[in-house]
Amino acid sequence: MKLIFTKGSGKYDLMEVFRQSGEVERVDCPKQRIIPHDMVHYAVEHTLQTRGFLGRVKDGEDAGFQMKPEAQSDAVERLVEVFQGDAWSGGTSAAEDMIDMYRVTCIARACPSLPIDANAIEAVRSAIEELSARWQSVPVGGALQLEL
Repeated sequence: MKLIFTKGSGKYDLMEVFRQSGEVERVDCPKQRIIPHDMVHYAVEHTLQTRGFLGRVKDGEDAGFQMKPEAQSDAVERLVEVFQGDAWSGGTSAAEDMIDMYRVTCIARACPSLPIDANAIEAVRSAIEELSARWQSVPVGGALQLEL
């Protein structure tokens, strides 16, 4: 599956999902001062080789915002939220603090957590940093392509 993120000039960026069937779905991504939310999903899912929102889309589900609950993808969503929070605050939180926040978030949302450790946190953080650098170099109207 090919993902193309296009940097918008207004409140939204755009993610286009190109399926092997030829079908294309478009998702508006609200700007959030960091890489788009679904690009954070890419960093987490691709780096940890786990199935979350994008994995479900790749498996045929619609790229909409309302998916039925599923334990693994719910756990991935919580982890994406933790990485977003870290990025919004400068991306320097200690790995153990992020793991603790992830556990608390999963408990609060009554979903299982993925088995993550400091190495996983650092690997995803590196992926986010690399994507952030690439995204920052994209001009408004330009695009960044990823494969999943």
